[in-house]
Amino acid sequence: MEEAYIVSAVRTPIGKRNGSLAQFRADELLGLVLKEVVDRVGVDPSHVEDVIGGVVTQVGEQGFTLPRMAVLAAGFPDDTPGVAINRQCGSGLTSINFGAAQVIAGWRDCVIACGCEIMSKYAIAAEWFNLTLANGQPAGMPIGPAYMKRTGGKWVDQGQAAELIAQKWEISKEEMDAFALRSHQRAHRAWTEGRFQREVMPVKVQDPDGKEKVFAQDETVRPETSLEALAGLKTVFGTKIITAGNSSPITDGASAVLIMSGSKAKELGVKPRARIVMAAVAGADPIMMLTGPIPATKKVLEKSGLKFDDLDEIEINEAFSPIPLAWGREYKPDWEKVNPNGGAIALGHPVGNSGCRLAVTCLHELERIQGRYGLITLCTGGGMAPATIIERV
Repeated sequence: MEEAYIVSAVRTPIGKRNGSLAQFRADELLGLVLKEVVDRVGVDPSHVEDVIGGVVTQVGEQGFTLPRMAVLAAGFPDDTPGVAINRQCGSGLTSINFGAAQVIAGWRDCVIACGCEIMSKYAIAAEWFNLTLANGQPAGMPIGPAYMKRTGGKWVDQGQAAELIAQKWEISKEEMDAFALRSHQRAHRAWTEGRFQREVMPVKVQDPDGKEKVFAQDETVRPETSLEALAGLKTVFGTKIITAGNSSPITDGASAVLIMSGSKAKELGVKPRARIVMAAVAGADPIMMLTGPIPATKKVLEKSGLKFDDLDEIEINEAFSPIPLAWGREYKPDWEKVNPNGGAIALGHPVGNSGCRLAVTCLHELERIQGRYGLITLCTGGGMAPATIIERV
């Protein structure tokens, strides 16, 4: 049986809503990272047997099998296939897990796993709101009677779910805002100290005047924010404690990792950077829905034979502050190891991209600190969570 190794990993900077990346077609933006991830290690794209890509809102320019369209935009050979994965916010990480599984099974020797979302153009749920059938009738909602039966007939959106989680785990708004502030402070420190330089590829964009410029740094980090500023924000989602400040912002971005078997890496003379040790996925209560990282972490540790204390670096998505804080109530981590360079509250959460972006960041941070094991996990709409452990080699 083969091992699956990450040999290259890259991401774009994350663009704010209607910011530097909003001008891109999704296939063209994703095509840039596909080209970059192979170019960085000098691998000819003809070796890539499949491109597996996470994208949540599969409509318009993000529809029609986005990874295949990105393959062509990247200039890869015509015979390079692609497939789109949708596990909501966990799509990018699920793409990595599916790609690794195929390599371990011996079905593939070289794949790219990736993620992309242009949220400036395609809001969450854009693929079903106002959609009609061929006869002009409403197409219907994907949230069907079976789901609503599980929730007791209640529709709870993700912001409201985050508030329920805060209530269950007794997380105060002050604690949530302090966590958000720390995310911005850490992300600012990461950029100031150059921690993101290796993982981020600069992207040529046009400014509002049509002049070309280089976009090279995440746009949503707010080093000037404060607890006072966060406390003064209006609540959203009909909640009493969830604000834009303790939630992840609407953003755009793309990322990719190149995964190879050990034998293929040896054949091509490419140095493995991390072994994909184990992956797991968990379902969760569809009302609170965002608690999945708690059971997913337990599952992936049990399957890997590792203990929580073996982890040197942890990336858990910050969709809302209560998500990592509730997870922290259960695992009591050393918070210096958790999102040490900030998370989605500061960096943004382009939903189909985030899981892959977290893995790219985890790998580079493990290399920076010379750590061994890293955990990546994130909650998803509908009540799920993938989790992955990687080992720096």
